[in-house]
Amino acid sequence: MAENNDLMEKIVSLCKRRGFVFPGSEIYGGLANSYEYGPAGVELKKNIIDAWWQTFVRSRPDMVGLDSSIILHPKTWVASGHVANLADAMVECKNCHTRTRADHLIEEALPEMKVEGKSEAELDAVIQKHKIKCPNCGKFDWTPVRKFNLLFETHVGIVPEAQSLVYLRGETAQGIFLSFKNILDSTRVKLPFGVGQVGKSFRNEITKGNFIFRTLEFEQAEIEYFFDPEAVKWEDLFEDWKKQMWKFITAALGIKEENLRWREHGNEERSFYSKRTEDLEYNFPFGFKELWGLAYRTDYDLKQHSQFSGMELVYTDPHTNRRFIPHVIEPAVGINRLMAMVLLDSYREEVDRVYLALPPRLAPYKVAVFPLLANKPLLVEKAKEIYNSLSPHFNVAWDDRGNVGKRYYSQDEIGTPFCITVDFDTIEKDGSVTVRDRDTKEQPRVKVEELKNYLANKII
Repeated sequence: MAENNDLMEKIVSLCKRRGFVFPGSEIYGGLANSYEYGPAGVELKKNIIDAWWQTFVRSRPDMVGLDSSIILHPKTWVASGHVANLADAMVECKNCHTRTRADHLIEEALPEMKVEGKSEAELDAVIQKHKIKCPNCGKFDWTPVRKFNLLFETHVGIVPEAQSLVYLRGETAQGIFLSFKNILDSTRVKLPFGVGQVGKSFRNEITKGNFIFRTLEFEQAEIEYFFDPEAVKWEDLFEDWKKQMWKFITAALGIKEENLRWREHGNEERSFYSKRTEDLEYNFPFGFKELWGLAYRTDYDLKQHSQFSGMELVYTDPHTNRRFIPHVIEPAVGINRLMAMVLLDSYREEVDRVYLALPPRLAPYKVAVFPLLANKPLLVEKAKEIYNSLSPHFNVAWDDRGNVGKRYYSQDEIGTPFCITVDFDTIEKDGSVTVRDRDTKEQPRVKVEELKNYLANKII
């Protein structure tokens, strides 16, 4: 466990040092569970999103995309059950007023105890029986366990009256259900088909931290895959999605299989509308935790929104004219968690360096260009010429600080797969440059005019 904690500390330090992730609002002392994605981080996050979108939306004839509103009609969250059910059991220390999730408090003090599905009274009994102390002040003086709704409330308009109450969305899925009829009416989709969406969601959670694993605002990539349960076995679709999710994580993101596992939700944990839910989990430094959820939600959501809106949300079979509400399978993943996993899984330490062994297509920068010496105009001019020629095709970094060894070290920590150095031989002899490989540290000479094709064949 100490080794794992050490790894997380190293990742957090690297992320700030190299511009991946910064603490939110740091100049004002920070804001708990909020983070900013820096120059390298925003590129890595976008590359992960692009890989997901290409794999699950653009490459499939049975998928379309959507970008729905962050603020939806408030009835949305009543119909979906979020107003009544999206809540965490919390306790507050009477001495220091620290609030924490009751299940997290117990899991940290009693790692072997299973608390999923326990009621507030049962959680309270465990805390009292084992006299679990406050992790902040060390006192044993808790309020009773009670539920707190996680939806962020706000108001539309300039007068905060009750009628103007709205919520920041707690998940992206509901926007897909609300747009179901419009998608049917405006496209040629036929069952089975899916709708994919990437966007921000918000939950007013009190968490233990764990870096970007759980935050107040987070980015989700969700799919609602609609089908006719009389024409397709949901079990077959479910197993197919499991295979696709596993393949994406291991092949597209390059994650080691030994760090992954599936875990099925028991009856006490599974949402009431789901017939089956499984989590693809990753072995984070704080244990195996949910990375990507897969749920068979039946026709619950469309039925609820039909009832609350008065609008028929049905599909008409073009062959039989049978009208029915489709069922849905939902693969839902947090992009922030994918990013945390990618950073952790790619972290490498050697005697003389630290580097991120990122798959080249995920790396924030594909190549960095250096002049051997920053005070030699001919070298700088040639290096900038190469930089400008490659920039339309790759995300290229420029670095002329310090010596070349320090530049390599910096780019290794960012995960840049290739570094090009322009030296005097480039100008005076062969018109070639050294191209250093991040993983092998080999430095072959490559002709300047061949660089684009050389890199394109390596960056896949």
